[in-house]
Amino acid sequence: MNKALHVLVYVFLALAGVALFFEIQLNAKRAELRDRNRMQEDYLVKIAKTIEKAEADKSATFEVQKDASSVEAKLVDIPDMANLLDDYPAPLEQANLETYNWDPLNVREQLRSVYVLDPEGKPVLDMGEPMQNGSPEQKLLEQLFTSCKAQQTRLNSTRAALTELRGKLESVVNELNKLKPEARQDKVTIVEQKEKIAKLEGEKAELEDQITKLKSQIDDLNAEITSLKDEVQQAKDDTDAAKEEIAKGQKVIEQLKKLLHESLLNAGSRGERGTITSLPAGNKGKLIEVDNENMFAIVEFSDAALKELKGDDLRTPVPQLEFGLRRTGFNGPAGEFVGRIRLRQEVKGKNYVICDILGAWEQASAEVGDLVFAD
Repeated sequence: MNKALHVLVYVFLALAGVALFFEIQLNAKRAELRDRNRMQEDYLVKIAKTIEKAEADKSATFEVQKDASSVEAKLVDIPDMANLLDDYPAPLEQANLETYNWDPLNVREQLRSVYVLDPEGKPVLDMGEPMQNGSPEQKLLEQLFTSCKAQQTRLNSTRAALTELRGKLESVVNELNKLKPEARQDKVTIVEQKEKIAKLEGEKAELEDQITKLKSQIDDLNAEITSLKDEVQQAKDDTDAAKEEIAKGQKVIEQLKKLLHESLLNAGSRGERGTITSLPAGNKGKLIEVDNENMFAIVEFSDAALKELKGDDLRTPVPQLEFGLRRTGFNGPAGEFVGRIRLRQEVKGKNYVICDILGAWEQASAEVGDLVFAD
């Protein structure tokens, strides 16, 4: 009997040890499941905060008006305009929409409610197992899943809108790239035309001045010719000596006609340059137009400097003098010295003179505003 009791005691002790071992293992698994559920719950709360709950305002629109009129050689007061973002989905730009907030305790309790509960708070059984379909956790997750699908749809729509917008941008950029060379050529043409116009206006003014002088000379010659003819006619009625005077008068007339003819032939030529070889030292004007590529510039001389060049009556042609260029504050190899220019053609009626930029003296590219000085 004692032996049997000892055996039973040992058996109970063994079973108790096994039960204790399984209890320890079970508690460890319970702690692991509890930590896992807590971690999943925390991450569900974090993920929910990244999912948009509110819908964007679908009535939002944007307008970027683009000039749709063709580029032609005519002015358009009111061009045709087109909205570049006519089909652009503006609601996709709305940011900071309301997201899900599952951090409150009552929402977390719903996340922990896996089963459907009856009015008494007990799980409802379905075929002997607790029913999970329709539980608070499932409803929240279904709601989150629906919002995720909607947000993915918006993301795909945004990608498509970006692709379409990139295509429109490429079209606009290509159109702009096509117009810029034409605009550059037009600008070059305008500069060349301005130069030609300025040159022609200067030549025209000079020719008009010469024509006025020649007309005055012609009038004087005509008057003198008339007087000589009268003397010749009177000499014919007088003596043979008068005939000799008439012959001399005719010779003078022929010389005058030749002079008149030569003057008429030279009416379109430019006058001789002035005999001035230098001006008093000091600032005389400034550059108002510069073309470093073609090496010319336009100088605006002061009234005093223009009188020094052309005389007080401003009738002497501009001499081909050289002047220096300097720029205040310029720190080059020669200090403020920039280069030199040579006068070429004046613009009648203005204090402007077209000049050549002398490349051999160039210390830096000439700029509008550089001072012109005599040294």
